[in-house]
Amino acid sequence: MKPLTDRVDGDRFDSCDFWQVSRAGSILANQACTVSARHIKDGVLRLQFNREVAFFARSIVHDVEQGKKSPEQGLRDLENEQKSLLDQSMEISRQGIGMIAGALQFAAGAGICYGSIGALCVVPGVPLMAHGANNVYEGGRNLWERRSDTQGPVRKVYHQVAKAMGGGEFEGNMAYGGGDLLMSVYGATRLVLKPDSWRLFRYVRSDYQLGYVEASKFTLVFDAFADGVTMDNLTRDIKNNEQ
Repeated sequence: MKPLTDRVDGDRFDSCDFWQVSRAGSILANQACTVSARHIKDGVLRLQFNREVAFFARSIVHDVEQGKKSPEQGLRDLENEQKSLLDQSMEISRQGIGMIAGALQFAAGAGICYGSIGALCVVPGVPLMAHGANNVYEGGRNLWERRSDTQGPVRKVYHQVAKAMGGGEFEGNMAYGGGDLLMSVYGATRLVLKPDSWRLFRYVRSDYQLGYVEASKFTLVFDAFADGVTMDNLTRDIKNNEQ
């Protein structure tokens, strides 16, 4: 994503300065159209959103033209607005990925319980379903309430365990994120029956293959994205804890 424009040097207003501010306003309006097309399905709401951002951009350009703002101030305001749009778009995407990944986790856990006739339900079936349901809850509530700090019941259990061991929410979040990553690794490396395997009595090692072999390319790519989001969340928690 290219930046709005470079910093304007000097205080003197000229046609070049105004052109830069006007161009920055156009870039912001175009960015709003891209973001709204990606996240706002209702046509009326999408049009309203685009108009509001376009009006904001035009008002900044007008203020610069009338001398109410310097070109540098106008550029800064437009750049901050674009950054805000991009941050919101990224956060919505992150929550959406978390919800879908959670649904896949829950389905995987249920499949393990069913396929093993309950033998693998306690571990790892139930933990997978619990993490999956919690991720769907957190992502869904964050999207609905336009927030990013929802804590589901499973995450709160991690917090309580961490506090009982002398830690805090940070350690609980690290354990929760680490559990998500470990379950993703387990899903990719666990042994599953090959589609064409058939035995009357006992299956042998050659009848099995690693889980990722039978997974579709979409599933593998999506899992990679979901793991990337999880690692980014862990990185952000670490940075916030260090501040």
